Amino acid sequence: MKIVLGVSGGIAAYKAPELVRRLRDAGADVRVILTPNAARFVSPLSLAAVSDHGVILDQWGDPQHGGVDHIDLARWADVLFIAPATANILAKLTAGIADDALTTYALAHRGAILVAPAMNTFMLQHPTVQANVEMLRARGVDVIEPDSGMLACGDEGAGRMPDVPVLVDRVKAHFASRDLEGQSILVTAGPTREAIDPVRYISNRSSGRMGYAMAEAARRRGAKVTLISGPAAIPVPAGVNVTRVTSAAEMREAVMKALPENRILIKAAAVADFAPASAADRKIKKGAADELTLTLRKTPDILAEVAAARHRPFIVAFAAETDAVESNAREKLAKKNADLIVANDVSDASIGFDSEQNEVVVIARDGSTTKIPKAAKIVVANRILDLVVAKLKDGRT
Repeated sequence: MKIVLGVSGGIAAYKAPELVRRLRDAGADVRVILTPNAARFVSPLSLAAVSDHGVILDQWGDPQHGGVDHIDLARWADVLFIAPATANILAKLTAGIADDALTTYALAHRGAILVAPAMNTFMLQHPTVQANVEMLRARGVDVIEPDSGMLACGDEGAGRMPDVPVLVDRVKAHFASRDLEGQSILVTAGPTREAIDPVRYISNRSSGRMGYAMAEAARRRGAKVTLISGPAAIPVPAGVNVTRVTSAAEMREAVMKALPENRILIKAAAVADFAPASAADRKIKKGAADELTLTLRKTPDILAEVAAARHRPFIVAFAAETDAVESNAREKLAKKNADLIVANDVSDASIGFDSEQNEVVVIARDGSTTKIPKAAKIVVANRILDLVVAKLKDGRT
């Protein structure tokens, strides 16, 4: 792993030496670029000591060794990781401004780019900052969501840079092999909404983050990925084809249409089990009654239908449970005839709905069990795909 670590001028820069050390422990060769403001928070000497390389501060390079640092590094590096990424740096990356060593290098870099925004909550929430983040995501930059908590300024909210082990796991996910090259993978994600009337619907708390992480990880590993997504307020990973649906019936139609072109189905969507038997064409008024009775009907069992198909794909099912997680997942695996099932405890807020992290147990049809400890969802996604690749190599087609 060849990594250029860019450190910009935020209080979270104090984590940079530990981040360099942990990256090196993971087998990375790390070169550090400091912005002038970052040098106010962390010593270039300490970063040079832990990286075993000189730290770049001057955008004009080192004339004693010839060449220009940003061009030389661009030929060398696999990943540019900017942590912390201040609002100023995000704006410069978006606009293509190159007025220091880090932003000049960023224009020359041709590998993967990760940024870990860290700043005051109100700054993070500013429409300009949010627009810059979304534009970077649209360009394929991996944006690591900041944590929430007490900030150095005394405010509380989102804006903290995640802990170093989380950052290292996220970087390591970019070095997965392209072992899914030539594979076509269909991923479902997000909730469905089942209409009660033009205003109301039945749904669930799924954010779609795990399914989107599966799609992103598969794409990075070389697969052609189609994502069928219910309503979700998160960006679609770069390079992934997306079909948006709302209801379970629409999800079924989209899945069955795309199925013949895909060898692997990763069914991470939280499809509603029931829908109103009929939807009112006008808003239902409150009226004088104290109760409202809805008649519900079962929605299509998409997973069972796919599993029963004559030329069925390799199926990875998901089970979001609140109790007896493993036993419920095993029962679903057998009932749905999947190849793997991924179960997690959504009653745990740290890995439940809308969390950036997950912790799962993966159960195979042969009964074998693999526990994946808590990590960023993109990391968990890659470990699930490791199991898929292993099963495919064993001859399951």
